[in-house]
Amino acid sequence: MRIVIIGGVAGGASCAARVRRLSEDAEIVLVERGPFASFANCGLPYFVGDVIRDEGKLLVAGPDLFRDRFRIDVRLETEATAVDPARRVVALRDRRTGGESELTYDALVLATGAAPVRPPLPGIDSPGIFSVRTIPDTRLIRNWIDEQSARSAVIVGGGFIGLEMAENLVRRGLTVQIIEGLPQVMAPLDPEMVTPVHARLRQHGVELHLGQMVAGFEPTPTGALRVQTQSGRSIHGDLVILAIGVRPETTLAKAAGLEIGARGGVRVNEQMRTSDPHIWAVGDLVEVRDVITGEWTLIPLAGPANRQGRVAADAILGRPTTFRGVQGTSVVGLFGLTIACTGANEKTLRRHGRAYQVAYLHPGHHAGYYPGARPIHLKLIFDPADGRILGAQAVGEEGVDKRIDVIALAIQKGGTVFDLEEAELCYAPQFGAAKDPINMAGMIAANALRGDAPLARWDEPIDGAILLDVRERSEFDAGHAPGALHIPLHELRDRLAELPADRPILAYCRVGQRGYYATRLLRLHGRDARNLTGGFVTYEAMREAGLLASESPP
Repeated sequence: MRIVIIGGVAGGASCAARVRRLSEDAEIVLVERGPFASFANCGLPYFVGDVIRDEGKLLVAGPDLFRDRFRIDVRLETEATAVDPARRVVALRDRRTGGESELTYDALVLATGAAPVRPPLPGIDSPGIFSVRTIPDTRLIRNWIDEQSARSAVIVGGGFIGLEMAENLVRRGLTVQIIEGLPQVMAPLDPEMVTPVHARLRQHGVELHLGQMVAGFEPTPTGALRVQTQSGRSIHGDLVILAIGVRPETTLAKAAGLEIGARGGVRVNEQMRTSDPHIWAVGDLVEVRDVITGEWTLIPLAGPANRQGRVAADAILGRPTTFRGVQGTSVVGLFGLTIACTGANEKTLRRHGRAYQVAYLHPGHHAGYYPGARPIHLKLIFDPADGRILGAQAVGEEGVDKRIDVIALAIQKGGTVFDLEEAELCYAPQFGAAKDPINMAGMIAANALRGDAPLARWDEPIDGAILLDVRERSEFDAGHAPGALHIPLHELRDRLAELPADRPILAYCRVGQRGYYATRLLRLHGRDARNLTGGFVTYEAMREAGLLASESPP
């Protein structure tokens, strides 16, 4: 049985190695049009930034390892130019010699990945404009910086690659500006969760041009580049990084007549099989099901690509297997911040008309009495009917990734906020707390669903409600929500008469704990009280994100 795999990075390489682990008889040919197979493209920005100094460290496995350890025939700088499904033949061209050949297959795996978006804008092909997708791309960027003595850069796009490149170019001593078409960077997060990310970028000298679309590029007499926006801004840099996103590389798939989905990716079933029974597809070129919404989506992430490669290998060799779908679990580091998310965000759920509820909290990443605790800004999204977890987002300096990882697994297993409340996690004061932030998130949400401490939101005012600030006088004087009535928590029992009995009360403190205590106290006294989730910290984040329609009291 000959299995031909086109594309040698995450999905393709994983598929090839998995096939060999399952069969000693299969003939495996891995075709890669670039000079490297199985390289760590997620590490490319850090090679530009000299965090990774040795290019060889980016090579996960070379052709010699594939040949000697797995008896896999790896053909580098060999481009698959056509697929003939009727004959089960792939046409190949050697990019070094121009020689052409054909290769028959019993099973074909397409792992051609995705190509960087390069919109047809004026000047897009000017020298000094780069994408970041391959090792040769990073060589070009490094050489340009050195040879041109570059001191400034413009990054178009504020997603994962854009932010990682911003950090690494700053590390190289360049001044950096980011142009982003949305009003925020990091589109997978909701706007209020990105507030600390914007602040951290600006603290490190990165200038943000948000809500701006690029109109074109123009070289200047000094050798720099002028980036023109549709609003008329002119932004200069010695180089430009295009980090707008990627599109599935489906040229071969379309020519072979394979079904293409509405999102532009190859449509596959749960075994990663395409519309042709002898062709499978994995990685960035395929559409996959979102496990929260059920919709077809594109997720260009290494983790899903590797899993898909394994699933395809199993399916080809007749083993029972399924790819369960994706939930978009992802993380990025930025100037000491960790930004992570999993599952659906509010924007997605609103688009689908899905009911949901939100809890915010800002706990320390470990026990507060142990030195060095850093806050985690955590947002949990859940189903108000049964508490099923729909998504989570977190930003902080420490402990963010492990909390999102726990919630990601809970989502995978169909978990609820009650499961988070009960989760038994490892604890020592330098690692967490007896009530871990995971437990706290579950408790806050569970208390809301039980009716013990209903939650309210700053961006969803309730007509006629009293806004009650239960912080200390010094905190209130330093800043408070407009129209708030101030009664410190320790005085609340003695001053209940100051609160009308016939109006809802929205209590808040700094992060939510004292607001919760106030809510319980008031409800035990028969009042319609709710806790403004996330407290004043969330209020300020929402105000900064422009989510509060008015500064008047609810």
